[in-house]
Amino acid sequence: MTDQAAAKPAISPSLFAFAIFYGGMVCIAGVLGNKQVALGPLAVEAGIFAFLLLVVTSSAIAELHSREMANRLILIGFVPLIASLLLTLAVLGLPAAHDMDPARLTSFETMMSGTPRIWLGGILAYGISTLLNVSIFSRLKGREGSRLLWFRSAVASGLSQIVDTLIFISVAFYGVFPIGELLLGQMLAKVVLSVVLVPPLIYLMVGLGRRLDA
Repeated sequence: MTDQAAAKPAISPSLFAFAIFYGGMVCIAGVLGNKQVALGPLAVEAGIFAFLLLVVTSSAIAELHSREMANRLILIGFVPLIASLLLTLAVLGLPAAHDMDPARLTSFETMMSGTPRIWLGGILAYGISTLLNVSIFSRLKGREGSRLLWFRSAVASGLSQIVDTLIFISVAFYGVFPIGELLLGQMLAKVVLSVVLVPPLIYLMVGLGRRLDA
């Protein structure tokens, strides 16, 4: 029994901690996306901050543990994403308590409701863009080794955010209204945020992971 227990692979502390954090960011990103924030001349939905943390976390796992492990985490991320969506639909379908403030109920339903196209766009954009980010990040590492972490993270995040914006806005809003200006504005905002925020955050995340595993 002791030999069998010793033979079981143990999950590293950094992978365990990052996986829990990743699941939380997957669920909160859609909720935060209900608010538009102004960052100087840029306007972007607030869910980008949680999404960039998903990018940072998956890239850090690719750096510390392997591209395959990061891709596995992304695929597992569909579980809390879809579960939270189904739970939201179930809660919206349940009758509200008689003494609940009508204004509060209306606000909740407005914020949490969405069309099937918006939900589909979010799911597709999440999966494709995060897998693309890890792929670009890992391929650049294969070319230049473990150096230039800031460069690899900025390029991978910026390109994946362009793809994320194309997929989500096209699936969610194409044919509903002209999307050209929205696409360009969101791409610019997300690329700028990727270049500014992701490199320092990934150094922080990788450093934290190495300390946890030490």
